[in-house]
Amino acid sequence: MSKPAILALAALCLTASGAAAQDAPPPETRVGAEGFESPPATLADVGWLVGQWRGSGIGGAPAMESWLPPTGPTMVGTFVQEDGEGGIRFSEHMYLMEEGGSLVLRLKHFNADLTGWEEKDDMLAFRLLAVEPCAAFFHALTLRCADADRPGEGLVAAVRMSSGNELLFHFDRM
Repeated sequence: MSKPAILALAALCLTASGAAAQDAPPPETRVGAEGFESPPATLADVGWLVGQWRGSGIGGAPAMESWLPPTGPTMVGTFVQEDGEGGIRFSEHMYLMEEGGSLVLRLKHFNADLTGWEEKDDMLAFRLLAVEPCAAFFHALTLRCADADRPGEGLVAAVRMSSGNELLFHFDRM
């Protein structure tokens, strides 16, 4: 292949990859700048989250998420990712808490045999970046209504992995 043909092919590939990147949907998750301040928020801002949700998770296997009504300044949640064969792949125990005039979501992962992923006193913490009607955007984690005009019908949960990829979960109310 001649040099001009190779350059033309390279230009075509760059244009095509740029178009593909432009066609990709925007990420569901947001990431805060170092030292960001969380906005004012209370559990009342995420009341639409209360309930039981069922849908697809990792690899299309069934997943469930449940959120209890607030107990004081805390909402307790659970998440179960099935293994696709009727068993549990892993679960999470979550606390969505009012803290410092805003919200933080803390969670711990557990294997199917209830052994923890995090050390005994450790947990993951996701600080609030923004709250909107029917959506809460935490650093690297999003919880939002599938349709903001129909709260309570569907839930989208997304988490950004350390690789930069996102895990996306789509749930319907049970």
